[in-house]
Amino acid sequence: MKKKVHHFINNNPIFLKFIYGLIILNILAIILASYKEIRFNYSQVLENFELFSVVIFSLEYVIRLWTADVEYKKGSAFSKRIKFATSAYGIIDILAILPFYLPLFFPFDLKVLRILRLFRLLRIFKLGRLSKSMKTITNVLKETKSELSITVFVAFVLLILSSTLMYYFENEAQPEKFENIGQALWWSVATLTTVGYGDVYPVTGVGKILSAIIALIGIGFIALPTGIISSAFIDKVQTDKQKKIDNMHICECPKCGAKHEKNVI
Repeated sequence: MKKKVHHFINNNPIFLKFIYGLIILNILAIILASYKEIRFNYSQVLENFELFSVVIFSLEYVIRLWTADVEYKKGSAFSKRIKFATSAYGIIDILAILPFYLPLFFPFDLKVLRILRLFRLLRIFKLGRLSKSMKTITNVLKETKSELSITVFVAFVLLILSSTLMYYFENEAQPEKFENIGQALWWSVATLTTVGYGDVYPVTGVGKILSAIIALIGIGFIALPTGIISSAFIDKVQTDKQKKIDNMHICECPKCGAKHEKNVI
């Protein structure tokens, strides 16, 4: 029975499409609720839909927790449930419904309630369990973790180095904008990412030269992780396509002689 339920919630196309659609409608409801007219005129509809969604997501979470010993192979039933509860999807699932239940047990002021409601946006990450493209992207990020870690480290070094140098070059000329290295770090981020908001910029000659160098480095640096991810993504897609082709076998119908593909797995 438990295996059948586990297979149903993970493989039944009707159930998956229902949850998929419900998540999208929840995100749409959050967007619509930001409009004062809609929030005022349809507050009851939005509240009822939120209640319906929380009930469905709560049941889904409980069922997934119950069938966790089918999902995981090693450990006791209790440890498997703990493993699911502490997994990325388990945490997302509980945070997606927690904002609804907490105010029922603990008194919160309006500001805290607004912050709690923001956690409803986490429901969009539930799509990762259902979307094949999201799974592919997640796998690509995992496979390129070491390469991306190197680029993040180099970015951190460049940010600290450039912000420190800019602080010493520009502090005397612009003490209000480059008061400390922390403020210079904002300029460094905007420049290295080639965004350039223009709210903070160097005025000294040395500062302008440094800014130009950092901007040029940023052009190549931003392209580096993009190229790593793009290359890994293309390789992953091609590998998946090749696996699909390898798993197909051309069969000839003995009755009519027509040829068709058949999955050998």
